[in-house]
Amino acid sequence: MNHDFDTYVVRVLRWAEDRNLIEGSDPKTQMLKCVSEVGELADAVAVDNREEIIDAIGDVLVTMIILAEMKNLDVVECLESAYNTIAPRKGKMVNGVFVKE
Repeated sequence: MNHDFDTYVVRVLRWAEDRNLIEGSDPKTQMLKCVSEVGELADAVAVDNREEIIDAIGDVLVTMIILAEMKNLDVVECLESAYNTIAPRKGKMVNGVFVKE
């Protein structure tokens, strides 16, 4: 995979700004949109529809990029922070779920 995440973040933010989605919306409403998109992802996973899974993951990412911008956060810094938190975790898979030590 040779995609430039930052390029797509910029494209999403330009798209959102052109539609006044960042200044003209409320972060709480944006979060509800994200939850809706996560629900669509869950539906796609439940029926194992690859194309819908791809679309839904993209939609979730778009909503999160916009939410981060609304809160004056850098989405890559958020990802880095989450990764730094999980990187040292130890645990094991139990019934298909990772359980921390």
